[in-house]
Amino acid sequence: MHISDKHPVSLTEGFPGIVLLVATVATCLSAGIFYAYAVSVVPGIGRLKDGVYLTAIQSINRAILNPWFLIVFMAPVFLLPFSAWQQFARPADAALWMLIAAAALYIIGVFGVTVACNVPLNEWLDKQDLAAAGEGTLKEWRLRFEAPWNQWNLVRTVASVLAAVLSVWATLRLR
Repeated sequence: MHISDKHPVSLTEGFPGIVLLVATVATCLSAGIFYAYAVSVVPGIGRLKDGVYLTAIQSINRAILNPWFLIVFMAPVFLLPFSAWQQFARPADAALWMLIAAAALYIIGVFGVTVACNVPLNEWLDKQDLAAAGEGTLKEWRLRFEAPWNQWNLVRTVASVLAAVLSVWATLRLR
């Protein structure tokens, strides 16, 4: 009997295991960011007056564009599909389909929604001169921005949490 017969190599060991672990951790971190934002930041800043609200959003949108966020946000876009692809070496099972679903949810529901919906709203708001705007204009801008941005943020929050659950579940099934 060979050592490998007693202790078969798991697909969560070595390079595939590292990829899956990093993909899962990044997906979970991203879901945590969106979840925390949805349940604390959005309700908290929603209570602010129009001008203060818009200024706070501008500040947050500028601050989040940093390497740490971008690494965590972008890693699942590449690593979830790559991790699923690595599983094709074995017969298709539930873990493979969970990784494919996690990748699709993340790429479409998180990355796609962010790029197509939230970023254009952020860019539009960033171009507005809040200091020069009157109260009526600030109210108009907030109405144009807040509800659609929050709606799309909820979509990406749900998608990221579901992608995280699926990637954790796939990781546990592949042990």
